[in-house]
Amino acid sequence: MAAFVVVQESIENEAVFNQYRAKAPATIEAYGGKFLARGGNLEVMEGELPYKRLVIIEFPTRQDAIAWYNSSAYQEILPMRLSSSKGIFAVVDGV
Repeated sequence: MAAFVVVQESIENEAVFNQYRAKAPATIEAYGGKFLARGGNLEVMEGELPYKRLVIIEFPTRQDAIAWYNSSAYQEILPMRLSSSKGIFAVVDGV
């Protein structure tokens, strides 16, 4: 069953985040992941989002999503994201 990594974030250091943004796709693709939404035009229809940017990544399974996050390739670039943005990072099972 597919699983989705859902990210809500605000970018605080564009230069550092752009370095992360350039390297992240290859790490995601290596685990069968693909972007469904990547910071496009976001319109809140109800309530308030605490962060300005939304990313949704689909993986074949929850195990693939977790393996990607814990992979050495992703862990190597993770400090770039953590130092340049703040937000929420979660995985949810599809239906």
